Amino acid sequence: MLDIRPSCECCDTDLDPTSPDVMICSYECTWCLECATTVLRGRCPNCGGELARRPVPSASRLLDDPPSTNRVFNPDCRPVPA
Repeated sequence: MLDIRPSCECCDTDLDPTSPDVMICSYECTWCLECATTVLRGRCPNCGGELARRPVPSASRLLDDPPSTNRVFNPDCRPVPA
């Protein structure tokens, strides 16, 4: 079962568990679509792996197995402005 994390690790934006615009790597590092494409360019900064769309669980599945409340945030993923 996926650990459906509640926020983007790069910008800390809240992520809806039913959104199709959430990206993960094979270790379930979690990113919003904007950070995944513009900042990370499709690669996980933690493992170097490819980012793919997180599967969207059914509403009944979310009731039986709720999303994680554990936020992971790494502000170092964003480049420092010059």
